[in-house]
Amino acid sequence: MMPALHAGQKAQDPGDFADIGSPHITRRGKGMASGSEGGTPEHPGHEEEHEVVPGEDSDFEEPRKGRKRPAKGGGGAPSAKKAKTPGGKKGAGGRTPKPNGTATEEQAVTLFEVVKLGKSAMQSVVDEWIDSYKQDRDMALLDLIQFFIQCSGCKGVVTAEMLHNMEHSDIIRKMTEEFDEETGALHKKMLTASWVLHFQLPDLDSGDYPLIMTGPQYKRFKNNFCEFIAVLVRQCQYSIIYDQYMMDNVISLLTGLSHSQVRAFRHTSTLAAMKLMTALVNVALTLSVNLDNTQRQYESERQKAQGKRASERLEILMQKRADLQENQEEVEHMMNSIFKGVFVHRYRDSLPEIRAICMEEIGTWMRQYSDTFLADSYLKYVGWTLHDKVGEVRKMCISTLQALYCNKENAQKLELFTNRFKDRIVSMTLDKDMDVSVQAIKLVTMIMNDDILTSEDCENVYQLVYSSHRAVAQAAGEFLNKRLFQQDDSGKQLKTKRGKKRSPNTPLVRDLVQFFIESELHEHAAYLVDSLWETNEMLKDWECMTDLLLEEPGRGEEVLTDQQETALVEIMTCCIRQASEGIPPIGRASAKKVQTAREKKQIYDDKVKLTEHLIQTLPALLGKYAVDAEKVINLLCIPQYFDLDIYTTSRLEKHLDLLLKHMQDIVEKHAEQEVLEECSKSLMVLCSEDYPIHTKAMVSRGGLFDALVQKFKQSLETFFQEGDEADEDDIFSVTSAQKRLMEFYKCHDLSPFDLFEKFIFIIKAANDKNYIPQEILIRSIACAHMDVMWRFSRLDEHDPDKNDIRTINSCVKTFLEYCSQLVEGYVDPTIQEEAFMSIVDILVVFARQVAANPVMKNLIHHTDPVTEVRLTSLLGERVFVGPEEEHQATDDEEDEANKIEALHKRRNLLAGYCKLVVYNMVSIKTAADIFKHYMRYYNDYGDIIKTTLSKAREMDKVNTARTLNLALTQLFREVKGTQQPLDRTSQPFLSIKELARRFSLTFGLDPVKTRQAVAEIHKEGIVFAITPLDDPDDPEGPPPFLSFLEILAEFSPKVMKQDRKTILNYLESKLRPGMINKTDDPWLPLLTYRNSLLEGEHGSKVVGARGIRGHGKKGGKSPSEMAAKRKLSLEVDDTPHRGRGRRRSSTSRTRKQSLGINRRTSNQKPSRGRSVSKIAPPRTTSRRDWEFRDAENDSWMQTNEAFAGKTPNRPGQPLHTSTAVKRRRMDPEEGSEQSSERDESEQGSEREFEHTGKPALSQGSWAQVRHHDVARKGRANISYSTHGRRGRGKQMPIEPEPEEADDSGDDDDIADFDTSDMHIGQSSPVDMAQQIVNLPDNLFTSSPDIGDFSSGI
Repeated sequence: MMPALHAGQKAQDPGDFADIGSPHITRRGKGMASGSEGGTPEHPGHEEEHEVVPGEDSDFEEPRKGRKRPAKGGGGAPSAKKAKTPGGKKGAGGRTPKPNGTATEEQAVTLFEVVKLGKSAMQSVVDEWIDSYKQDRDMALLDLIQFFIQCSGCKGVVTAEMLHNMEHSDIIRKMTEEFDEETGALHKKMLTASWVLHFQLPDLDSGDYPLIMTGPQYKRFKNNFCEFIAVLVRQCQYSIIYDQYMMDNVISLLTGLSHSQVRAFRHTSTLAAMKLMTALVNVALTLSVNLDNTQRQYESERQKAQGKRASERLEILMQKRADLQENQEEVEHMMNSIFKGVFVHRYRDSLPEIRAICMEEIGTWMRQYSDTFLADSYLKYVGWTLHDKVGEVRKMCISTLQALYCNKENAQKLELFTNRFKDRIVSMTLDKDMDVSVQAIKLVTMIMNDDILTSEDCENVYQLVYSSHRAVAQAAGEFLNKRLFQQDDSGKQLKTKRGKKRSPNTPLVRDLVQFFIESELHEHAAYLVDSLWETNEMLKDWECMTDLLLEEPGRGEEVLTDQQETALVEIMTCCIRQASEGIPPIGRASAKKVQTAREKKQIYDDKVKLTEHLIQTLPALLGKYAVDAEKVINLLCIPQYFDLDIYTTSRLEKHLDLLLKHMQDIVEKHAEQEVLEECSKSLMVLCSEDYPIHTKAMVSRGGLFDALVQKFKQSLETFFQEGDEADEDDIFSVTSAQKRLMEFYKCHDLSPFDLFEKFIFIIKAANDKNYIPQEILIRSIACAHMDVMWRFSRLDEHDPDKNDIRTINSCVKTFLEYCSQLVEGYVDPTIQEEAFMSIVDILVVFARQVAANPVMKNLIHHTDPVTEVRLTSLLGERVFVGPEEEHQATDDEEDEANKIEALHKRRNLLAGYCKLVVYNMVSIKTAADIFKHYMRYYNDYGDIIKTTLSKAREMDKVNTARTLNLALTQLFREVKGTQQPLDRTSQPFLSIKELARRFSLTFGLDPVKTRQAVAEIHKEGIVFAITPLDDPDDPEGPPPFLSFLEILAEFSPKVMKQDRKTILNYLESKLRPGMINKTDDPWLPLLTYRNSLLEGEHGSKVVGARGIRGHGKKGGKSPSEMAAKRKLSLEVDDTPHRGRGRRRSSTSRTRKQSLGINRRTSNQKPSRGRSVSKIAPPRTTSRRDWEFRDAENDSWMQTNEAFAGKTPNRPGQPLHTSTAVKRRRMDPEEGSEQSSERDESEQGSEREFEHTGKPALSQGSWAQVRHHDVARKGRANISYSTHGRRGRGKQMPIEPEPEEADDSGDDDDIADFDTSDMHIGQSSPVDMAQQIVNLPDNLFTSSPDIGDFSSGI
């Protein structure tokens, strides 16, 4: 029955109020006077008229005795505003006082504090509040209102004066202004704005409030808050809620708060209103039951005979029925007020938590009071919210519907809703939120009906059993099982042809096989099995599956087709694997990976059951399908999942003999790689020494190997005897024998058969230009390689046999020699690549890390220079192919998969050579041919080259720096050879500059650690640029390679400030007098390079095209100077500094404070700006100075003998008294120079990282910059941070090096190092090998993550 909303009024559809913007509360007394505002508090102009109907209290039943607790102290009405009064009286029973009473300092004094602490039972708290309400309902109501305000996190206080003199909307507005300083100020500002009258006010973020706060105090606040409201209504359901005062005021307040722009008010009040509605629903349900009982009693009494009828009882029942009806109307009026005033507006609130609350509570109403709320007029709100953009809200809607569909009695009432929103529910099974998708599948399973869900709807869910998300797949498996795999209760028993009864699961297994075939995903049987594993026991019915394969069908049964048998074998194999291991297939690993004891016990029991059955049936299956390779592949892997102890414990050795015999027959019949591979793996398991059956298995294996080796030797001898006249049969005989040997070589040691010489003989014949088929040669290389590995693995680590070591060394030397010849001279690229990878693998195994065991040190092998050249040449031919060659190589490919496979092969080749570099098996300088392709092939090999560069720098910083310089010079020579004269604005030249910039960014953030490496790059670059000094074609012109200095300028930001002058002096010492002052266009690279170094010098002069220009002088910019700046892409500070004591920028002051530099006091006068040449160098004993030798002396730098005996700084502490720091103290104009330098930093450079804590990534950034260690900011060497540049458009941020030991000599100046003998960070070969021995083999073989390099180069 749909109850009336008002006495005498017709029920209205709640959807009709969807457009109402304010609560609709009917007045029944003066208690609602404070809630007359119909609009929101922020919109006082929107008002509605409310009906006022006089009436009386409808108390029809007194509360149960003992429910009330009169107060034991203080007869006066307490105030909600009072805090803690030490001398006050306690509440009832000496326990927690009344919420608005006084208490000691240890006791809570407000309802909010009592509910927040949750130490008192809500029943007692509510009883005390009811006692206070009966004494003074105004003050008790004030306590309750203040409770809701405090629960919202508001600091404001509602006074009694405000409650009596102000409307609820005014109170809410007042509380909004007092919420907190920020929210209140913003609210006042918005109310005074002109656009408030035309637009909706924005949502005010009030920060944290109790409902969303974390911590021990608020851990259970939400539950306590909801419980308090429920208990309050339950305790007041007999009288107080009908007094037309308390409930009317509470509903009016909550409705107003729910329309507030303050998120905390809206969230808290909506939760309170929805819980209040739920409590009222329970009251209405109780009234409905009482009304039905009273009506039945009245009808029963009225039907009695006239003489037996009690008129007084009839009158009592009539009066009781009238009271119940009136109370029911009153409760329904309250519910409609809450629904229309709060729910209709808040179910579409901007805050998803509020929308979720509404959906959760309306589901509760529908379940508890289905007669009223389980109607289309209410269900439509849930249906509409299924389209919510937030996954949690959609999930709550699904959960609400699941609770409704669980009750079959609701099916008829939900029929219209199901038809209307069925498509949306089915589509949610593909929701992007996996949790929503899982719940949607479960809901579809509940509503599954032939008349409702179409076959298309079901097929959409069927395919989800192959989903990579395990929860989704299992939910779809439950749907599939309920839809297709239910046993027939007809009781019909199937039998085989020989009369054996079939398993009841036989029809289900047939259906499963047919479903798997029709799904056309024949490579994913493991995913189908995993989806149904916990749903249907038919997947463990081993007897059913084997009977279908072995037994002939009986009367009325269909014969399995070959496709069905293949599918059944694959499904059975996947079931065996799942039962034996209990591990989901790849890609479906769940978060919980630790198996419980119960799960382990279940796995063990399943393994025993399948072993006991399949030990006896597997030989028969292999015998039946021995010639079918596709079925044999799956059947041969089954022994790998057996509990092999059962062979002996159950006395089933005869079945082992049959299994081994069938395996030998299969090896003789099949030459397919997959068949031989599975046979090899299973034979390895059977021969394991952990099981008693290994002796018998090894005897069988020995006989098999003898036959294979003998056949190979005979076929090989016949092949070479025939020579060029060998026919296809001879080639096939050798090939098939090699296939079998190669697959067994992978799992078994065949080196005792001395086949290495045979394989080397084949390789030697290929080098001698004899015709050897490709397949034979490739397998010969692979088998020889594996033979060497098996010999090495047999060595005793503690006491190896010396003869074995000599044999291995001889084999390795021979193998490397012949493979090296194949790399250079063989025409087949496949053969070359196979030989290349074999050489790399052998060298990595026998690298220097072998010396970690002293008895193995004689096994170390090195590469000879000829082999290095051959390997490097192959990289250039096969890996770094040009765009035209690459297009030609992939133009004939059928699909994208072949292109990816080709790229994978090239990456393997490159990664193999890079491992030689990383393991220090080849010189680091040979990596220059790789590093120079870093930019051009970044998308394909960027990750490999970058990792190689990082590992090489860890081994030897200086040699790596020389290698980078060598890569740049090689590219420069190539460009120089194609351009006469060289165009510095051409794309090839600019690409070299960009590569140099990238190399510069790889030096990291700590200039002290990379100090010597950067210096070496500049030294090598200067020598290259000015050698030869004279151009034979133009004696008056610059050196032919002088343009390289413009590329070298990219490394200038990495030079420490105190080293820049040193490098400039070294440059001048290498030039003839007068060359340094030339400013013609051919000499611009020299000018650009000098300016890049002078930029970082405080108070230094920047050389322009028209002479020397000081920072303290005025001067214009010449065109040639501007051209130099454009080419260098630098911003040189040309602002003239005038006056004495120019004010420093705030940023400059901050930087000086971070360096520990004291600012000038007020009585210190700033010095007048002076030229650099006039400033005397500071004298200090805390650092050493340096000086250059004469130009004739070619040494790089040396320490000044005069300061050799001075005490150096502490290790790891940079120098604080550099010339630049002194000048900052002496010259006030240095502050502005600091500011200009800071503007020159590029995005993502060290400078920007240093000041902001994180790099400002460009929009097209290609990598995530790792945050620099915070502790390094406090170190004093921050004064040496390098200067980047700006103005390059999209910059790629640097990626700092990982933290490493500081071994670069922080105490010494750059002059203390002799770069000709530098070995900074370089260990002995053995130590170095030990440091990198843990490098994974697949470090360079992973495919590049194209998503990380989306911006491109």
